[in-house]
Amino acid sequence: MTNEEWIQAFMRYLITERGYSVKTKEAYLRDLTAFCEFLEDSGSADLLAIDHLDVRVYLAFLNDRGYSRNTISRNIASLRSFYQYILKQEKMEENPFSYVHLKKKKNRLPRFFYEKEIDILFQSVEGDRPLDQRNRALLEVLYGAGLRVSECANLTFSVIDLDNSVMLIHGKGNKDRYVPLGSFAADALQEYRLDGRKRIMERFQKDHDYVFINHRGDQITPTGIEYVLNQLIKKSSLSSSIHPHMLRHTFATHLLNNGADLRTVQELLGHANLSTTQIYTHVTKESLQKSYRSFHPRA
Repeated sequence: MTNEEWIQAFMRYLITERGYSVKTKEAYLRDLTAFCEFLEDSGSADLLAIDHLDVRVYLAFLNDRGYSRNTISRNIASLRSFYQYILKQEKMEENPFSYVHLKKKKNRLPRFFYEKEIDILFQSVEGDRPLDQRNRALLEVLYGAGLRVSECANLTFSVIDLDNSVMLIHGKGNKDRYVPLGSFAADALQEYRLDGRKRIMERFQKDHDYVFINHRGDQITPTGIEYVLNQLIKKSSLSSSIHPHMLRHTFATHLLNNGADLRTVQELLGHANLSTTQIYTHVTKESLQKSYRSFHPRA
């Protein structure tokens, strides 16, 4: 097989077996294509004929080009995954990237909203117009269930059990998880489904099961969700920008700050590894102040 054939086989593997999104697949493809171009310029174009020396030279090449540590780390992770796949096909005896370990970057604290800010954000979705109802349900689901934006965009009514207040989420890596649905989110979804969404769908003669729709009745996109949230920020008195992931961060932060254990939050977020969830073990200034006043004798 040629380099191109191996790369295409790996792309199919990422989608069909690993359950990766198209966006993630494209990121892998970019990294592999860049590595192929490097090998061709170096005079040794065969992806299956590289060794540890080629890896070291490529690392030096990336550093010389001035790439950030994050970019280099992503490149190496993509290539390590590709060669792990090649290893499983028994076309190489070892993964040439298995011994590459970059220094860990410092974890930045995730951006989140304080509870008072969340209250202000919810004030921006008051109203009875169809899109007001949609925005209210959207905000309740993102904050109340901690969904990824792609999970929210692909949410269908078939996986929502309003009687038992639970949703079955098909998440990253083809992993399914049950997520509880709070009473506020359940009420907002029910109102939106029976009124606002129904009116939009009938007006544009649309018929599908996707929960969140745009103003023409089509399935909303992740970009569309981000646009809606930024419009809500402009409408509110908050001054920061917003990304849908901020509501996921806020969901996890508020759970932990109110006493939830890390394993529960891991399960709710759909993280494969607990180490991914541990970034949320930061505490808010409010919690620090509360603990200080409660436990310090001179507080």
